[in-house]
Amino acid sequence: VMEVVTLQQKNGIALVTLNRPDQHNAINPELAVNLYRTWMKLKEDEGVKVIVVTGNGASFCAGADLGRMITLINGARKPEDDWDRIILEDRSIFNKCLLRDLDLGKPVIAALNGHAIAGGLELVQGTDIRVAAEGIKFGLQEPKWGLFPMGGSTVRIPKQFPYAIAMEILLTGKLYDIGLAHRYGFVNYVVSKDKVLDVALDLAKTISENGSTAVQAIRKSIKECYSLSEKDGMAKETEIAYPVFLHPDAQEGPRAFKEKRNPSWISKL
Repeated sequence: VMEVVTLQQKNGIALVTLNRPDQHNAINPELAVNLYRTWMKLKEDEGVKVIVVTGNGASFCAGADLGRMITLINGARKPEDDWDRIILEDRSIFNKCLLRDLDLGKPVIAALNGHAIAGGLELVQGTDIRVAAEGIKFGLQEPKWGLFPMGGSTVRIPKQFPYAIAMEILLTGKLYDIGLAHRYGFVNYVVSKDKVLDVALDLAKTISENGSTAVQAIRKSIKECYSLSEKDGMAKETEIAYPVFLHPDAQEGPRAFKEKRNPSWISKL
């Protein structure tokens, strides 16, 4: 049986792969539940410092499987198997698998091997750093189907794109070349498809070699201060930063620098 989500772990880096290539990695109930369970496992695993998420095949993710997921949620289709029943028992799983109402507490890098559309783009919005293949398309087609992109798009897209560009992407439902996303800083790198995973894993390696107590606190501060006023943000930053300086890693880092060696992190908060 083919696993719809695969997980590989090595040297503090986890690689999560969406694996329904023949369906463009569309999120059916089975994939949603397995992706959610994978996120929860990685969130709790202190050995994992950085997560990379990618897709197998021509697409990164085409969003919710309209025939399987949307019909189940709106009642047009009765539950047929355990995956369906799990989704109906806990509807928050779909949002959490898209990283909408779930924060993993550690950096997530999207390696966009192919198109990221609708819910697939919503998953990207929940990641921290993005590497994309040349020539791929992205967009939020929900209004074309009479649907609302409620995986967080109306909140995150206007923060991650300028206002008028965000409005265009959200209201037209058009697909755009990834170059537009790169131009506005929504993706960090656009490289040839065969290099996407290498670039993402190289970024993950660089981050994983840093003190994870510091990395996790810096990321937390960015996310928590993002919508605060400057004054409130500074207060929040102080609150998050202070414990980092009291952590043994904050002594080990400068000591290793002075002794011209790689630091040996404790990295337990």
